[in-house]
Amino acid sequence: MAIELFSIGTELVLGQIQDTNAHWIAQQILQTGGELRRVTMLRDNRDEMSEALNSAVERETSLILTTGGLGPTPDDMTVEIIASLVGTKPVVSEETIAEFRKRREMSDNDPLNEALTKMATVPETAVVLQNPAGWAPCISVAHKTSTFMMMPGPPREMKAVFETHIQPLIAERYRSEIITARVYVNMFEAETSPLMQKVMERHPDVYLKAYVALRKVDGDTMPVDFVSTSTDKEDAESELQLAMDYFEELVVEAGKRFSLEDG
Repeated sequence: MAIELFSIGTELVLGQIQDTNAHWIAQQILQTGGELRRVTMLRDNRDEMSEALNSAVERETSLILTTGGLGPTPDDMTVEIIASLVGTKPVVSEETIAEFRKRREMSDNDPLNEALTKMATVPETAVVLQNPAGWAPCISVAHKTSTFMMMPGPPREMKAVFETHIQPLIAERYRSEIITARVYVNMFEAETSPLMQKVMERHPDVYLKAYVALRKVDGDTMPVDFVSTSTDKEDAESELQLAMDYFEELVVEAGKRFSLEDG
């Protein structure tokens, strides 16, 4: 039941724009109980996009999220590429056209510009979920064992679409409990890593991460995060505590200091 995220846009790969969307989405997926196993940035390149998205399907990724590539410009190709991947054709969503006319207070006879028409174009087999904060909708397409869900790239629109349509789906599908905690040790990363590995081998449902970049310049402590995942909240809490206890035991055996608070 893994999730993969593809951030689409040459400007992201070139570093012209920071991919804040991926950071925010990763946080939301964790808090909702989902398992995000891969985040990929892609250029607006037909072959590269097709290969990467098809690889996610071949990995039997349950939910494949994309951001970007739904706009009206020629480099916005996400819909066309995914339609080709699933073996269907792009069509204009009349439901979305009607929504556009309603929001713009247009009659059925008023012409719709080319940009809006392109943003209303979806794969023929898609389920279209309207965008509460912009124009390009959220588009869901099932293919083999995977489901694609395409989101617009602008952060305000992406967040509105994710919270309205995708977050409830993740909560319903996964129903995992995520429990987190942070501890501090007066150790270097090279000293801590072997101990973390021992803990994760004994408690495979608990993930440990040391943050050497957060070590204070004027201090000697380094934070270590624990993330425990289970379908049951009590199990997640129990495994987290057992893992923390074991890690503390290992740290003390190494002659170092373990604490729940910095300083």
